[in-house]
Amino acid sequence: MIQKPVIAAAEAAKLVKDGMTVHVGGFLGCGSPDGVLAALAAQGTKDLTLVCNDTAVLDQKSGRVTGVAPLVAKKQFKRMIVSHIGTNPETQRQMNAGESLVELVPQGTLAERVRAAGSGLGGFLTPTGVGTEVEEGKQKLTVGDRVYLLELPLAGDVALLKAKKADKAGNLVYAKTARNFNPLMATACTTVIAEVEEIVEIGQIDPDQVHTPSIFVDYLVKA
Repeated sequence: MIQKPVIAAAEAAKLVKDGMTVHVGGFLGCGSPDGVLAALAAQGTKDLTLVCNDTAVLDQKSGRVTGVAPLVAKKQFKRMIVSHIGTNPETQRQMNAGESLVELVPQGTLAERVRAAGSGLGGFLTPTGVGTEVEEGKQKLTVGDRVYLLELPLAGDVALLKAKKADKAGNLVYAKTARNFNPLMATACTTVIAEVEEIVEIGQIDPDQVHTPSIFVDYLVKA
């Protein structure tokens, strides 16, 4: 089995170019690749489109900063496709000031749009958002006596993931709820970079315990 390259966080950041669409795993920073994100913030890559559950936590009073929040603060995202921004006041400020475009997507719909991209689907129908601002600009279809929105797949250029363990082939195991969006995003992007806490030899992970198979992973970064 082919071993995947193990690269430094700074090398991983160099694979992310200006203007790319970047999927970042995590929920309020839990399950986010902090090392790669820090390197990306230091690199200053700009005009990115972010696909993430949220824009993490930026709390000036407590000093708590998680996940993609440092990149938001540096205005590295021109567009953010997320399910909520309530824990990052800087995202709210940028949206209200017109400094960045924020697309709020219901959480289940966001997950399914990513999954659709990874599964090669052209889209899916959901009743979520019908009759609300969510339906603006979207095609509506009636099936039986129910109205649905057509939601389109959400593919990306690079996925930045966080896993608990990987073998040298790139098979990934996530830690409990830190799994969240990571497995879906691994299937939906052209290049997949996984920051992992532990790298073991091939064969040391029970195949039944693998959450993301190695075929989806291109690079490993040791956390």
